[in-house]
Amino acid sequence: MRAAPPRSPRPPSVSAVLPAYNEEAVIAETVRRTHAALTALALPAFEVIVVDDGSTDSTARRCEEVTAELGGIRVVSHRENRGYGAALRTGFEQAAGDAIFLMDSDGQFDPADLRLLLPHWSSTAVVCGCRAERRDPFIRRLNNRAFFRLVTLAFGPTARDVNCGFKLFSRAVGQGLTADGALVSTELLVRARAQGLGIVDVSVPHYPRLTGRPTGARPAVVLRAFAELWRLRRQLRGPQPSPRPAPEGRDTGSPAAAHPHGTS
Repeated sequence: MRAAPPRSPRPPSVSAVLPAYNEEAVIAETVRRTHAALTALALPAFEVIVVDDGSTDSTARRCEEVTAELGGIRVVSHRENRGYGAALRTGFEQAAGDAIFLMDSDGQFDPADLRLLLPHWSSTAVVCGCRAERRDPFIRRLNNRAFFRLVTLAFGPTARDVNCGFKLFSRAVGQGLTADGALVSTELLVRARAQGLGIVDVSVPHYPRLTGRPTGARPAVVLRAFAELWRLRRQLRGPQPSPRPAPEGRDTGSPAAAHPHGTS
């Protein structure tokens, strides 16, 4: 872990987990920006973990080049493409920090916006980014709406933007997950809620993808998400509780709020 000057109140240490698949055009810049953002935020300690999910391009090599320049960066590679959820689970299991900062590595989020989540940090809550204006193609936004409705029907209220790849939560929350595909975000929130944790929504900027090709709208990815949804529903049969309010004393007004409602 890379040490930085202490600042309070903050999690004692943060592991940034960046899943990546064929992101050679943007991954090096994303890692550098994430490292710079965590340094600027003066976190007590941090690390950056990139999980290369079996990329067929030079994603892993670009990451290794950055690790030679900067400290506190680790690259974990899957031999083959296993899916978004599998990449996240690997990153969560490898994390050493008390808190996990999850951010997709396609360049559609600014890691400096972690500053918007940190004021709502609590070991008893999941702080969920909510894309203020989603900058994705129409088909992806359509898929997300359909998926969101099914998630709400199957599990009840979770977060306003379930699959937003910009979250902050205790490392313990990310352990024991099973989904290999896009359902991993839903599983994380549903299991956190079942443990009595709060869910806090925070509005964050979202930017257009400038390079690479998104995989979230591929038929195989969408079908796996729906299959995993029903599998998880069977595992968690029975009424699902609503998320509890944000921890007492934390700001729950705009743009962040404890939200009673819930694919990338």
